[in-house]
Formats: sequence, structure tokens, C-alpha cells
Amino acid sequence: MTQIERSALVMHSAEKMFDLVNDVERYPQFLPGCRGAEVLHSDEHTLEARLDLSRAGIRQSFVTRNRLQRPASMDLELVDGPFSEFSGRWEFKPLSEEACKVQFSLSFSIRNPLMAAAAGKLFSELANQMVGAMSARADEIYGKTA
Repeated sequence: MTQIERSALVMHSAEKMFDLVNDVERYPQFLPGCRGAEVLHSDEHTLEARLDLSRAGIRQSFVTRNRLQRPASMDLELVDGPFSEFSGRWEFKPLSEEACKVQFSLSFSIRNPLMAAAAGKLFSELANQMVGAMSARADEIYGKTA
């Protein structure tokens, strides 16, 4: 099983970062390797969405159900996709009114052993870039503070 954990201190509130991460439909605008995103269901506590990823000729799609606890966290669980195991979590810990610590953790295994090496690399690269891409996007949308 592949496990990834990343974190960053950002000069934006936990609420702003939560909303940015939860804005799945905009991922293709700034997230490397994300070619499509569609929200399938959304309410106050749940977001179900499909992400279409592509890199180096490898294409994969998957659907997650995200349990939302705004602005503190969101838990990701697999609905459909190439994984035998999948779980993820975003946490947003306030440091002040305009700063927070963003933490992202992801654990997954690919079901098909023939696809595991290539698809596993695609998902690992994307997951490793998530926090940095979200931080850069926040600076772009909300403005960079000193």
C-alpha cells in the first residue's frame, strides 16, 4: 500500500483553504494531471465527485465520497475506481485568523497488478503535488500575504 502525507503552513484561513479544496470542479484549472472533474452529488456534509487523471499516456478515473466537516476536515472514501484500498483526509488547523496548517494524507493500493506500477506512480505524483498546488492556488485567488 502506498501512503502519502504532506503538509504546509499557509497564510490563509482554514475556512478559505477548506473551500478551495472542496471546489473540486476547478481542479483541472490548476492541478497537474487533472483533466476533468465532475461533482455528482453535493450537500452540506457530503461531496461525491469524479476525477479524471492523465499523465504520460496513462488515464484513470475514480469517484470519491468526501465527508465534510467544515472548516476542520474532509475524509475521502472510494466509491468507484481502480483501487483495492483507498482512504484520504484533509485537515485544516487554524494558526490565526488568517493562517492555517493544511495536512493531506492518502493511502491506496491499485487493484490490477499489471496497472499497479504505472497507475500507482500517476496517483503518487498527483497526491505529492496536491498541497503545493492548493497553496499556490490560494495565493492566486486570495492574494499572497507577506
